[in-house]
Amino acid sequence: MAAEAHSKSMSLSLIIKWGGQEFPLSALSEEDTVLDLKHSLKSLTGVLPERQKLLGLKYKGKPAENDVKLGVLKLKPNTKIMMMGTREESLEEMMAPPPENDDVINDFDIEEEVVEVENREENLAKISRRVKEYKVEILNPPREEKKLLVLDVDYTLFDHRSCAETGLELMRPYLHEFLTSAYEDYDIVIWSATSMKWIEAKMKELGVSTNANYKITFMLDSAAMITVHTPRRGLIDVKPLGVVWGKYPEFYSKKNTIMFDDIGRNFLMNPQNGLKVSDIFLAMHSCLIEIEGYRSLSLFNTIKLDEPRHY
Repeated sequence: MAAEAHSKSMSLSLIIKWGGQEFPLSALSEEDTVLDLKHSLKSLTGVLPERQKLLGLKYKGKPAENDVKLGVLKLKPNTKIMMMGTREESLEEMMAPPPENDDVINDFDIEEEVVEVENREENLAKISRRVKEYKVEILNPPREEKKLLVLDVDYTLFDHRSCAETGLELMRPYLHEFLTSAYEDYDIVIWSATSMKWIEAKMKELGVSTNANYKITFMLDSAAMITVHTPRRGLIDVKPLGVVWGKYPEFYSKKNTIMFDDIGRNFLMNPQNGLKVSDIFLAMHSCLIEIEGYRSLSLFNTIKLDEPRHY
C-alpha cells in the first residue's frame, strides 16, 4: 500500500512557460519542494534557481517559498506556470549599455502601406467580426466624458526579459504614479498579444489590478487582434482600436483614444491614435522613465486626431 501511495505521488505534472516556449515536467512528486521544481527547471532552461520567478505559484495567498512541498499547492494536472528569469550568460549582454540607434529602422514609417491596410475591406470585415464575437469582461464601468488610454504590457509596462524577483523590479519605474495621474482624465485599458491568463497574472504581480488609486476598465488579449497582409511585411498581427470603438461607441472614438506600445506596427489599423514608446529596458538605461509617458499624454491633450499625423 505504501508503494502504491508513493506511486500516486509521482503523477504530478506541470507545464512551465518561459521565453516563448513551454516545458512539460512529469517526473515531479508531490513530496518534492518548490526548490526541487526550480532545479528541474535549471536543467531544462539553464536559469539558476535563485534567478527564477514563478508567477502564480501561491501558498496561503503568498508566493510559495522554496521549502513548500508541491503537494500542498493542490496543483491540477498540467497546470501552466509562467517563469521569469535569465540565464547567467545572458546577463552581461543585457546589462551592457544599449547600442547607438542612429541606424535604427522605424517599423512603422510607410504611409502608403498604412493607408492601404487601414482601409482594406477584408480588414474592416475582420474588425466587425471581433466587435460581434469577442467577449469583453468589464472590470470597471466606462466613465462619461473620459478619454481612453490603451496600454501594451510586455516591454511597455512589464520587463519581460528581467531576472528580477518582485513585481516592483519587473514594472516600468513610476508606473503607478503615471497611471494614477492618467486616470484623472482617461479610462485605462490593457491590451496584450498574449492570453488573458498571463495578462491577469502580470497585472496582479505588478499590483495594477488591485491599486486603489486608479481602475482598469477592461483588458484585451490576443483574441481581439486581427491578422493583416502588408506588401512590405507580409502577414502580421495588429491591435485594431476599431474593436473598442465598435463595442463602446457611446464612450470611445478616434477623437479621444490613444495607445502606447513598444511595437509601432500594432497601430497599423489606427495610425493616428498610436504612440510608440521606448522598450522598458532601453528606457531605464537612457533614463526615459516616466517623462516619456507624461509628455505623450500632454501632447495628446493638445492635438486634433482628425488631422493627418505621421510617425
